[in-house]
Amino acid sequence: MIVAGAFLGVLLLLGGAIWWAWHYYVSTPPYVDHERFPVRGFDISAHNGYANFKAAADAGFQFVFIKASEGTDFRDENFVLNYNKARHAGLKTGAYHFFRFDKDGVEQANNLLRVVGPRPLDLGLVIDVEDSGNAKGVPLDSIRTRLQLMVEYLNMRGHRVMFYSNRQGYEKYLLRDFEGMPLWICQFTDNSMNTDWTFWQYDHHGKVPGIRGDVDLNVYAGQSLP
Repeated sequence: MIVAGAFLGVLLLLGGAIWWAWHYYVSTPPYVDHERFPVRGFDISAHNGYANFKAAADAGFQFVFIKASEGTDFRDENFVLNYNKARHAGLKTGAYHFFRFDKDGVEQANNLLRVVGPRPLDLGLVIDVEDSGNAKGVPLDSIRTRLQLMVEYLNMRGHRVMFYSNRQGYEKYLLRDFEGMPLWICQFTDNSMNTDWTFWQYDHHGKVPGIRGDVDLNVYAGQSLP
């Protein structure tokens, strides 16, 4: 009985340590020095509901990335509304597309362009490239080829492109073919990427005035947006 009790105690201690580590390293965002990175922003989709962008701007947020599309046919139902409200509030805007590994790159580019239309974007177009939520078992060469075709088509149409990914996605899908292109990095520890980044998403559970629930928080690498 004593041995069993001791074993149970060890398990409880181990479980507590695992919970603490998860809470500290995953749930707790890193410290971000806003004197070093004074330009704050967030990203949003229909998932966040209806937002009061003026309240966000009044609180000091300066930019927002708005979800536009994913794959070859999905379009975010709130994109136009979010775009118009964000511009009216004076926020710098960008639009992002979730890249589907198993879909044609040019068709994905056309889907994105149909959603964005002629609307000007201060921060350009972003391609979100990550394993999470994507098809499994797609050959890496096929993913890279489709991604290359999407980028080339958007460039041909006169659009500048930035990538969003986490460290794993950057090293796996972007480093070889797209090193040096603008990068919006997702990382929830102090940013120590050995590469230049333009925007840093550092928290999935932030709070922004005018938006209910958790919001992704970001900063810009420079002192002021172009």
